[in-house]
Amino acid sequence: MKLAVVGGGSTYTPELIDGFARMRDTLPITELVLIDPAADRLELVGGLARRIFAKQGHGGTIVTTSDLDAGVEGADAVLLQLRVGGQAARQQDETWPLECGCVGQETTGAGGLAKALRTVPVVLDIAERVRRTNPDAWIIDFTNPVGIVTRALLSAGHKAVGLCNVAIGLQRKFAKLLNVAPGQVHLDHVGLNHLTWETGVRLGGPGGEDVLPKLLAEHGEAVAADLRLPRSLLERLGVVPSYYLRYFYAHDEVVEESRTKPSRAAEVAAMERQLLEMYGDPSLDEKPELLAKRGGAFYSEAAVDLAASLLGGAGGRVQVVNTLNRGTLPFLPDDAVVEVQARVGADGAAPLPVPWLDPLYAGLIAQVTAYEDLALDAALRGGRDRVFRALLAHPLIGQYDYADRLTDSLLAHNREHLAWA
Repeated sequence: MKLAVVGGGSTYTPELIDGFARMRDTLPITELVLIDPAADRLELVGGLARRIFAKQGHGGTIVTTSDLDAGVEGADAVLLQLRVGGQAARQQDETWPLECGCVGQETTGAGGLAKALRTVPVVLDIAERVRRTNPDAWIIDFTNPVGIVTRALLSAGHKAVGLCNVAIGLQRKFAKLLNVAPGQVHLDHVGLNHLTWETGVRLGGPGGEDVLPKLLAEHGEAVAADLRLPRSLLERLGVVPSYYLRYFYAHDEVVEESRTKPSRAAEVAAMERQLLEMYGDPSLDEKPELLAKRGGAFYSEAAVDLAASLLGGAGGRVQVVNTLNRGTLPFLPDDAVVEVQARVGADGAAPLPVPWLDPLYAGLIAQVTAYEDLALDAALRGGRDRVFRALLAHPLIGQYDYADRLTDSLLAHNREHLAWA
């Protein structure tokens, strides 16, 4: 089995490698290709990756290359984890929206739109090159904004599934609080990428006992602290929102914090410099503890489970993924991309039925879906008016003056990445 990772020079990659090594019986990789245009980073990451495989006794070969076409040729699956513009672009995404009093963030609001505009054309080009050399390969997208990028891939007819680590992270945290094995915890997870709620926490599987009320009653303070939201809000909602909902539920508070504290992009850039220095140490043969602070916790386990299901053809594994709605949420178009529990097999992901959804959540999902539709249109066809329409539709913006000013700022900061600008 051959897997290729586009963006293989990412500091995330050792997390992925560690999972591939530990779970080699689940996903028996014989060749892993790390693809990245940054040769210096790729050399450091590739060296550590080989040492991790060697220490854990994995017999697979790890190849590094900057040649995309050669790297993906013959791959059974291609995992995308790229960042167009690097941390410098992320720093801008988190900064200029604050000038209008709007959240600056890399996956939502104006910053999220900027990332989508930079990313979608690049990802579609990569996917088309994969299809030309290997039309049967699955594309697993971990590149943000996952919902919009996955929708772009599926709209273009690619075999693609989107993946995020929010659900598996919550599953692991809840399992620890409940003192049960992670595999015993099934989440009633519903929404869009980075806009999700856990409406139930079930023991044993989809039909198991819902222990969410117990979880909130006994561990509400710990859950709320992790989300940086008041416990009283969780109790009033009766659900657990993802931590990205803080940008909606505490928007002005987040903006004020962002104006006075170092950006997450700056923190990550400093962390990456430290990590790359560590990766260059020839005695290092495991992922360093610092990597846990970089983000992407449990990403490797989610990726292994998804790839194994898509390539193994068992067809029975249930996992949270980003895939076509196809009636799952009846208030959304069938071609919208939702993030829900799905049964995954060789034919892709089939969403499990979702019970009636409270309008408090359904309304926001519908509005953000409309924004994502306009964002994808802007990413595919370009044009200032399309950017403006997407920003005006976003619930974190929604005022024409802000949308106009943010459009100008977005274009000014991203012109080098937008062929039409």
